[in-house]
Amino acid sequence: MLTQLLMLQHADTAFPSGGFAFSNGIEGLAGLGRPMTPMDLANAIAASLRHRWAGADRVALVRAFRAYDDDDRLARIDTAFEAATLAEPMRAGSKRNGQSLLAAHARLGTPGAAHLRERLRNGQLHGHLPIVQGALWRAVGIKEYDAALMSGYQTASSMTAAAVRLGQIGAIEAQRALFSALALIADIIQQPADDVNLQDRQTIEPEAEAVEPRRTEDAPILTSFIPYIEIAAMRHAAADLRLFAN
Repeated sequence: MLTQLLMLQHADTAFPSGGFAFSNGIEGLAGLGRPMTPMDLANAIAASLRHRWAGADRVALVRAFRAYDDDDRLARIDTAFEAATLAEPMRAGSKRNGQSLLAAHARLGTPGAAHLRERLRNGQLHGHLPIVQGALWRAVGIKEYDAALMSGYQTASSMTAAAVRLGQIGAIEAQRALFSALALIADIIQQPADDVNLQDRQTIEPEAEAVEPRRTEDAPILTSFIPYIEIAAMRHAAADLRLFAN
């Protein structure tokens, strides 16, 4: 029972994580010159979940969850996530959001938060959101499977909330889009949280098996391909007026 209540507390938008300041590309999409429809929002959320969260954020979070007390492994996972996040607004947003979450946990006295924050200040961590989530959610007693669910839910709910705040769609339409995303999250969460890229490449190019990159617990293979959303986010970064940081 306590674990479930912890999930509700830490996934709640009222938790002071700083996530309200980030639209994850929705404001950029809203600025493309035509009204955003509920279907547009649902498609954007599905693309982010399938082609970003499933192979990058989720994998990094699970690896960080398992390496929560290993500074070197956390740093390597964090560096891999930095390299896998090509769009600068998304990369900067992930770090700012992670740093805000870390600051909140440090003030709350979460075990290990003050140490991670010190490493961040010393330049030993980038502080990307999934890495911070994985390490800290384990520290407060949340289970690995539940942490991944929370991450997926927050990804989808933050995008719907941004669309409503921007006046692009109404609250009811946003909930319909979020409901459709929940089924996708439930489906993705059943899949292995790592080695997806390697399996895909072996299926397509079996003759290249001898030159496949070596996989280790320290260096996860993170995959992300959401060019439409990333381009919109980069256009948004150059806008004169913005409601969100990305």
